[in-house]
Amino acid sequence: MRGLATLPALQLHVMGTPRRLDPMASKPTLETLRTALRETGLRATSSRLAVLQHLRTNVTPISHAEIVDKLSPGPWDPATIYRNLIDLVEVGLVRRTDVGDHVWRFEAVSNSHDAQGHPHFVCTECGTIECMPEMQLVAPRTKTPRAVKQHKIEVQLRGLCDSCI
Repeated sequence: MRGLATLPALQLHVMGTPRRLDPMASKPTLETLRTALRETGLRATSSRLAVLQHLRTNVTPISHAEIVDKLSPGPWDPATIYRNLIDLVEVGLVRRTDVGDHVWRFEAVSNSHDAQGHPHFVCTECGTIECMPEMQLVAPRTKTPRAVKQHKIEVQLRGLCDSCI
């Protein structure tokens, strides 16, 4: 694969079990969302509230197009939803990631979904994306890119999900 560095003796240690959030158990109230927005300096507009609420009740990272589909028919156009996503990323309420298909996906940051990021598992057959537990990356001391040593990387695991095996 072009663009991927091979790292000698790279070890990845799983620190827990895959994150499976119950969307109904974590459904935030509108007042909770308003407070979260206002604490970051953003206005609590109806479109921002709708986007943030949808992300907080979703269990996997989702694309802008998926959010637009879910929120339609609504009074907001796709550009408004996209601008809201970018605003939410900039203030740290939402994290965006690319799982290798050049499509940004977004997920809410919360106590169980940290802002620093976490690994994702991507099924190579059906495309399902699943949040993985915290992992510890152990890299050799020599010839390791600085980004790896400073933990400024994204880890993605690819393979077949349980449904596709």
